[in-house]
Amino acid sequence: MRAPIGHFDDARPAPGCLDELTGPVADAVRQWQGSVPAEQIVYVDTDPEWADTATFVEHYGQDLLERSANCVVVSGKRGGESTLAACVVLSTTRVDVNGVVRRRLGARKASFASMDTATGETGMEYGGITPLGLPDGWPLLVDAAVVDLPYVLVGSGRRRGKLLVPGKAFAELPHAVVLEGLGVS
Repeated sequence: MRAPIGHFDDARPAPGCLDELTGPVADAVRQWQGSVPAEQIVYVDTDPEWADTATFVEHYGQDLLERSANCVVVSGKRGGESTLAACVVLSTTRVDVNGVVRRRLGARKASFASMDTATGETGMEYGGITPLGLPDGWPLLVDAAVVDLPYVLVGSGRRRGKLLVPGKAFAELPHAVVLEGLGVS
C-alpha cells in the first residue's frame, strides 16, 4: 500500500504488523475501538540509523517535518506524590512542561521523566515511545495542532518503524485531553 504521507517502501495497516510492535502497542492496536478504523493506522518500516529528524525527512520525505509528532513522558510532583503522563506535540515544537503540563497535572514541579523511567514504565524503546499502548490510567495530553492534521507520524514503540495515525484518533485514545498551547515554538 502507499503511505498517506511520506515516501516509505514498506507501509501496511498496523493490525497486520503486530509482530513489529512492542507488546503494549500491539495490544492497543488489537483492542482499538476509536471512530477511525484500526486499518487506517499504518505501520511503516524505517531504518533506526535514520532516526535523526534531519536525516529522517531527507530520506522519507520533507513533508514529514510538519506532520511528525513526539510523544514524551513527563513526571509531575506535588508533595510526596508523583504522576507520570505522556504528552504529544508536533516535532517542530517543544512541550510546555513548566506551564501547561504542570498546571494540568496539578503539580508543583514537572519535568521530563528519565529514560529508564520512560522505557521501564511504558515497555517501549527510547526514541520510539508512542501514545498507543500507554499504561492504564496515565493522563495523555495532546496538543490541538496534532489532532487537526489528517495524518501524523509518531513512534511505534520501537526505534525501528513508525506509525501513521489520523490526527483525530489521538483525541480518542484512553485518558486523552486535547489542549491548546501544549506545544510551543
